[in-house]
This record gives sequence, structure tokens and C-alpha cells, in this order.
Amino acid sequence: MDKHAGTAHSTPDGPAKILIIDDEPNILSVLVSLLGNQYKCTAVTCAMDALQCLRHTKYDLVLSDIMMPGMDGFELTEEIRVLDPDTVIVLISGNLNIQSAIEAIRKGAFDYVTKPFRLDSVEMAVKRALRHRLLLRANRTYERHLEEMVGQRTEELSARNRELNVALERLYVNYRATLRGLAFALETRDNETRGHSDRVVAYCIRLGRQLQLKDQEMVALECGALLHDLGKIGVPDKILFKPGPLTNEEWVLMRRHVEHGARILSGIEFLADASKVVSQHHEKYDGSGYLNGLAGQDIYIGARVFAVADAIDAACQMHIFN
Repeated sequence: MDKHAGTAHSTPDGPAKILIIDDEPNILSVLVSLLGNQYKCTAVTCAMDALQCLRHTKYDLVLSDIMMPGMDGFELTEEIRVLDPDTVIVLISGNLNIQSAIEAIRKGAFDYVTKPFRLDSVEMAVKRALRHRLLLRANRTYERHLEEMVGQRTEELSARNRELNVALERLYVNYRATLRGLAFALETRDNETRGHSDRVVAYCIRLGRQLQLKDQEMVALECGALLHDLGKIGVPDKILFKPGPLTNEEWVLMRRHVEHGARILSGIEFLADASKVVSQHHEKYDGSGYLNGLAGQDIYIGARVFAVADAIDAACQMHIFN
């Protein structure tokens, strides 16, 4: 419990405030005399006057008779619950019927005292009700504190998440710059293919957007397109730059550039999907490609898009040079 919550007799604002309602002046006088020394009591004789008080003052406890002219204690309890759900209510009645007690609790009362009542029973009921009120206040304070802590922690996590996103974006930019530099270094070995990777990447990105590929697939497509011929590092120069047609044996070695490229990228988690583009970019939809003779949708989507982009680039370059 909050150390500032007070005791069953008081609140942080001073003595507990009790509103007492009973249409019998004698009972009202007895209750005020009994409780007035410990609590700040207000006494009224009907429910309507009680509601008027409740609209202007916040009470810790309402002690009300049930059977009163006009609005009875049950109806008053419902009205109080609407005005201030935290106000604790104890109802008093001369009816010993258990159904009345059940109805009192169902309407929202905390406790039920029967007439003729013993004064010590009323005092104990009031103390129990005010202790319950203190627990409610302590719980509200704890909930607010918890909400503040959660809000503060959420903001801290959001700030860190933003920082992480910035760091990841910078890391991706650096990765891409590194891959672009590697692709450029590969192309400097062969004047005939210079600019090929950039053009194919541009076609791939446009096609990927048209196909509404996911972000991860777009990244894999771009990186795979940049590095599709990475494995040619492992092809002997005498084969790679041979001016005439290749022999069957030389074609076997040339085709292994796909395998070399996939091996180079293996183990790099960031390029796991891009590696599929590299290893499958010479597969064909009818299954006649290499290295594994994959067909149809068994070919990774990025590799299929690349094949179309590569064909577009080849057709455009043939048109330019012819």
C-alpha cells in the first residue's frame, strides 16, 4: 500500500468524508454522533439531497438506508456508481431477507447492515469499507504508475528501434555500395559486358515492383542481379576471354561459374536469397537450363525475374549494335 494512502480513519486530504442518508431523524442523529468524532460526516434525509451533495463533493463512503420515500437505496446506489465508481457504499435496512442483501451487492454496494443495528457493527462495517476504499486508491495509484512506466519504456524502445532502423539502413547502403563496387570490378575485366549489371538491375527492380514482390524479395533480386556473374572469377581467363566459340569441355568449365558464385556467397546470411538468383540465373522455365535443370516455379522467383530482365537487356543491346 502507498505510504501516503492514509488509514481507515483518514485520507491524504484529511479525515474520511462520509455521506449519511436516512429518512428517520433519530437514526440519522445516532449515526452522526457515532461517526462524527472520527470522520467528516454530512447528513441528509433523502436520496435526491444526497445526489445533490455528491455532485458537488467527493465522498469516500456513502452510508444509506434502503427504504426511503421516492428514490430508494438500491436506485441511489446505481446513481452513485455512475457519478463516482470509486465511492464505497454501505446500505442499511430493517429487512432481514437474504435477497435484499444479494440485491444490494449486485447493485454495487460494498456491505449491508440490518436494523436494529449494533453500533459496533456499524463502526466495523464503516472501517472495512474505508479500508477497501484505501486499497482501491492504492491500486489506482499503482496502475497509473505502471502505465507511466510502460509509456516511458515504450518510448525508450521506440527511440532505440528508430536508432536501429537508421543503423540498419546505413548498413544496407554500405552493403550495396560494396556489392556495387564488386560488380564494377568484375565488369572492368570485360569491356563487352560493361554496364550490363546496372542495366539488368534497373530492369529487375521495375519488373519486381510490377509483380509486387515483397521487400525481402526485392533486396534479394537487386543484390542477385548485381552479383549474377560473380562466379566468373573462378573461370580461367583463356576460356572467359576466348575470341572464338568454346569447345564442349570449355563450356562445362564456363557453366561452373554459377556454382562458383553460389559457393562464394554461401554462409553470408544477408545474401542467402540473392545466392539463389546467382545459382539459378541460367535455369530455364522449360527445364533445359543449368546447373540443375530446374523448371517452372521450382526456380526461385528472383531468378525467373532476372532471366526476363537479362533477355530484355540482350535484345536491347542487339538492337543498338545492329
